[in-house]
Amino acid sequence: MNFYKAAVRPILFNLSADKAHDLTIDIASFVSNHQWITKTVEKVYSREHPGLCQKIWGLTFDNPIGVAAGFDKNGHTTHLMEALGFGFMEVGSITANASTGNPLPRSWRLPEDESLINRLGLNNDGAKTIIKRIVQSRPTFPLGVNIAKTHNQDISGQKALDDYKFSLDLAKPVADFITLNISCPNTKDGKTFEDPELLSQLLKHLEIGKDATDPPVLVKFSVDLSREKLEELIEVAESYAVSGYVATNTSSLRENLTSPAKSIKRIGRGGLSGKAISDKSTAVISTISEFTKGEKTIIGVGGVFTAEDAVEKIKAGADLIQIYTGMVYEGPSIAKSINKALAAYLDKHSLDHIYQVRMT
Repeated sequence: MNFYKAAVRPILFNLSADKAHDLTIDIASFVSNHQWITKTVEKVYSREHPGLCQKIWGLTFDNPIGVAAGFDKNGHTTHLMEALGFGFMEVGSITANASTGNPLPRSWRLPEDESLINRLGLNNDGAKTIIKRIVQSRPTFPLGVNIAKTHNQDISGQKALDDYKFSLDLAKPVADFITLNISCPNTKDGKTFEDPELLSQLLKHLEIGKDATDPPVLVKFSVDLSREKLEELIEVAESYAVSGYVATNTSSLRENLTSPAKSIKRIGRGGLSGKAISDKSTAVISTISEFTKGEKTIIGVGGVFTAEDAVEKIKAGADLIQIYTGMVYEGPSIAKSINKALAAYLDKHSLDHIYQVRMT
């Protein structure tokens, strides 16, 4: 029996999604700051299997299951996430200026669909504070930093480019990899850097691919992109020799839902994550892999709850997997459970390594 689902989740789900998340981060932060507790947690949750270990960008990923950006925006829980058996983590999104985000409430659960909707508004402590925190309390597993533009419509044009660069320059010395979140509104007219021309301007301004000593830089795409637009953006990103892609961010659409339409309408705008976008994110992974001929690293994220979900995304072209919504519904043992099942999958199919899953 999953203790979290039987005993803890009902308590958390009696709270609003916002309060439950804040409480979770507070507890996780406390645990993360006490090594004797994390060592105990590690003994229970950590699981190693040589077939799950990968070398990517010169970094060692003990397993392919990571924590997605958005769960821990401010870098408070890294040691606990490592102890829970995750193979890597991405903090953020961080922005040049601190932001309180949008007013409450700003996140909602859709239990019938095992999904979430959020319009957090890039709330975070700001790049300087978060990077300093990472320097002072560094985990040993690969740590990515997700960068977005400060949540302020007045920051547009050249100011938006400079805003990104400020955070990027701070993150470079400490991040194992950096992800550019380009699908949040960045201009007064509502456009994002998922406009091909704007993406080109951004990558040029950030001088992506010019310095071999920089950490790998990835681009994170929305799940709502058409295949045509996605291919346009990949072509732009490839011209700047980005190191890989994260697929995908949340959806602004309300597709594949069984929750009451009135409830969905009442919630209003926001990014949809979880099971509802699983198939769409897998399709984006497949398109990226096909367009890049499988030569670029892809981190798959969107609706991963089980090893079967992870295998589906790996077969589509993902090298690594990230989880957020799945942790809300399945609890802190999700990485251990998935990695255990992935190891069993390798044994069942007589495979030596996780990358061979793509061939089954």
